[in-house]
Amino acid sequence: MTTTTTRLSIGDAVAQLRHEFPDATISKIRFLETEGLIHPPRSKSGYREFGPAEIERIRYILRQQRDHFLPLRVIKTKLSSWERGDATVPAPPAGPPAAAYFATTGRSLTAAEAAQAAGAPPSLIAELVKHGVLDPTSGSPEASFDDDDVAVIRAAYRMVVHGLEPRHLRAIRLGANREVDLFRQLTGPMLRHATPGGRRQAGDVLADVAQAAREMQEAMVRSDLRKVLER
Repeated sequence: MTTTTTRLSIGDAVAQLRHEFPDATISKIRFLETEGLIHPPRSKSGYREFGPAEIERIRYILRQQRDHFLPLRVIKTKLSSWERGDATVPAPPAGPPAAAYFATTGRSLTAAEAAQAAGAPPSLIAELVKHGVLDPTSGSPEASFDDDDVAVIRAAYRMVVHGLEPRHLRAIRLGANREVDLFRQLTGPMLRHATPGGRRQAGDVLADVAQAAREMQEAMVRSDLRKVLER
């Protein structure tokens, strides 16, 4: 017995997809075709036809957008790799959980308390603030510092005792600002949705890329300094 696969028109395909994706539209499906992500066959009269394989491919694309906030170019690259039969590249090791990476005691310290916690002279804090290395929370009657500020002060003091000046450390602060801007762009689509799921995913991504960036920078610096010693 011969089984005929049901082929759907683009309107019927959209109607089927809307059970899971309420915002699916004919124009969106046409856009996916224009961008080269789907390739629905045509009938003799030139109309697009969608079978189970085409519908499932569209579902995959829309899920990647909805659940993982992936841009179309990334999804297209994945689909192209599968079509070529490329071996699946194993996922990299997961970074720290966002809850652990962003954990803080929530304590608020005065400059004197922060200096004591970091084991550094109070005068160093004033210099770090002056040169923009530290950006304490302003409040009454004086600025306050948190756990991350204490870590910055402690690390800065280790460099200062070797001869660097607080003004030299501003380059590190500017580098950190550039990383934050880059990662903010990466997770912008997740945070714009303002959903608990989107924020959780953004937190996981930010924790992962932040740690990866630190490891990458440390490896680069170590490699370059090794060359300095070998000259």
